[in-house]
Amino acid sequence: MKAFRTWFRRSWITRGYDGEGTAPLEAVAWRCFGVVLLAACIAATFTTHPYPRFHGRDAVVLASFVALVTAAIAAHPQRRDVPTRQVVLALLGVIVAAGVLGSAQPHGVWIIGPYYVAIVAALKLDRRAAWLMFAVVVVPFVGGYLLKGQAAGAGTFLSGIVPWFFAMRLLHYVADQRDALEASREAEARAAAAAERGRLSREMHDVLAHSLSALALQLETTRLLARNRGVDEEVTQAVDRAHHLAASGLDEARRAIATERGDELPGPERIGALADAFAEQSGLPVAVEVHGQPRELGPEARLAFYRTAQEALTNVRRHATAQSVEVMLDYLPDRTVLVVEDHAIDGSPPPLAVGMAGGGYGLTGMRERAELLGGELLAAPTGNGFRVELRLPAARP
Repeated sequence: MKAFRTWFRRSWITRGYDGEGTAPLEAVAWRCFGVVLLAACIAATFTTHPYPRFHGRDAVVLASFVALVTAAIAAHPQRRDVPTRQVVLALLGVIVAAGVLGSAQPHGVWIIGPYYVAIVAALKLDRRAAWLMFAVVVVPFVGGYLLKGQAAGAGTFLSGIVPWFFAMRLLHYVADQRDALEASREAEARAAAAAERGRLSREMHDVLAHSLSALALQLETTRLLARNRGVDEEVTQAVDRAHHLAASGLDEARRAIATERGDELPGPERIGALADAFAEQSGLPVAVEVHGQPRELGPEARLAFYRTAQEALTNVRRHATAQSVEVMLDYLPDRTVLVVEDHAIDGSPPPLAVGMAGGGYGLTGMRERAELLGGELLAAPTGNGFRVELRLPAARP
């Protein structure tokens, strides 16, 4: 019963209705009027001579009335997913059914058909189509009255249907104006939000990114100066860690600025270009393989794969004595796996698990990112190199 009341209160006269709320009292009254009118039409049809039956001329009455109701339902204003062409065809069906019903049952409710067509055409069609449909529905019925010598009937018909058409066109116009106003307000709100994001991005770029860039450059100079002057190794390492933190912070700041500006975040499809750039800068051969059917990933997952590959290749250049690197991206049914593995020169010492403990972002940050996405990141030495493996579920839990 509650579901029926909710359905009953939904507004079909208001074009902006989203299907979730309920209509005002006036719309409820309008629907009540429609239900009562339909019941009255059914009662009048079955109590007017000739009565609807399944044989002879009576069958024409029954068939035309059923066709009239069916076509009217097909063109109902509440049905918002119906194409305009289908609405026009349904309204033409109402006109034909009303005409046949009027010839078979002259004293019946056929007159409701033209009124219904005028109302629905005014509400749902654009100006040109609405006026054309209005002419299509008025001309034949007025002509029928005149051919029968019933000029008064034609006048009564026009005096009733014309005000309805103009009233519904006015309602259509008001609804269009309201929709345009709402769209304008939404566009204004989006523009204000975009302007604020742009302002914040400029502030971040001018203050934070600039300061971190200067800091990273200063720390790089300090590191080189410390090494040239034979400063204690612990001091040099501390400067190295500080430089790495500043560089990572600068990278994160730039990524945040790009995100605020609406730039597309990098994803797995750019790993190939990343590997090519690494090979060009380091001189090491890099083999990139992709297995399985690539799937759509969420923004954070896309970024996690790209950043992990970027960090792993950076560590190879900084800390490994590799002679080749392999990058593999595997789209499995239940997860997506990225593997970055380097192969060292024979006889070289085993690499350390850089970035996996204490201190900075590096692979530790990548591991935390993977865990937040419901996956895991594995990083450990192999027999002749180092392997970084990122596993993320196909769908985040």
